[in-house]
Amino acid sequence: MHCFLCISEVTFGLLGEMATEHHLRREIIRCGALLHTSGFIAATDGNLSVRLDDKRVLVTPTGMSKGMMKTSDLVIVDMEGRKLKGRREVTSEIGMHLLIYRMRPDVNAVVHAHPRTATGFAAAGIALNQPLVCEVVIGLGQIPLAPYGTPGTPELAETLKPLIPDFDAILMANHGVVTYGTDLQSAYMKMETVEHFAQITLVTHLLGKQQPLDVAHLEKLLAVRSRYMGDVTSAARMPAFFNDHPADDLVEEPVGESKSFHSIRHRPGSGFRRGN
Repeated sequence: MHCFLCISEVTFGLLGEMATEHHLRREIIRCGALLHTSGFIAATDGNLSVRLDDKRVLVTPTGMSKGMMKTSDLVIVDMEGRKLKGRREVTSEIGMHLLIYRMRPDVNAVVHAHPRTATGFAAAGIALNQPLVCEVVIGLGQIPLAPYGTPGTPELAETLKPLIPDFDAILMANHGVVTYGTDLQSAYMKMETVEHFAQITLVTHLLGKQQPLDVAHLEKLLAVRSRYMGDVTSAARMPAFFNDHPADDLVEEPVGESKSFHSIRHRPGSGFRRGN
């Protein structure tokens, strides 16, 4: 009887793993179709992945439209990028995904795409880091620009490395955008947010005027963000201006090559920390 119970537990455990993997495969197919229909990718562009466990990642294949995939087209790799299961070849940009998983234990899904407006900013060498829209500040903080790295080479991942710990969405110079989150839905929604914000930012450029939020407003948004930290999983820094004076419990930190503003975080011991 005891042996029967042990076998039953193992069997149910395996069935549970299979059900979870099947669900995640369907989620990748769904999000790939969304990326395609939204115009965030063209032809065989883009790639998506989810973390199955500590040792395995489920990822999209290379050379295939992400809007036309089947669950059987997906590939499972180990944390070194070696294929464990699947009839197709893994995306050449798997190194970028694996680096994010290694550096961010809280991340379980990665989305890479080429949304038109956001990629336009990346191609122009312009980060999306002005605090123009309160919802974006709360959800993503700011969206930095990583230097150009050749796709399909270790160089690409290396350009992202300094930014991954502090940001959940990154523009990739002359390439596209990468976003990541606790699950695939979160990572995909961040991609939508980046493109939507890029479109808004473009309109402000066309109008010839921007009206960024000041530090007083950002301080209030920090409080809002901390209050809803259970729903907002972004690690991203909050932007602020050189010429303003943040509250006593805020500290400025330089971000990238920007000369117009800093990021702000609560000082140690205050309420805003990743993981709260």
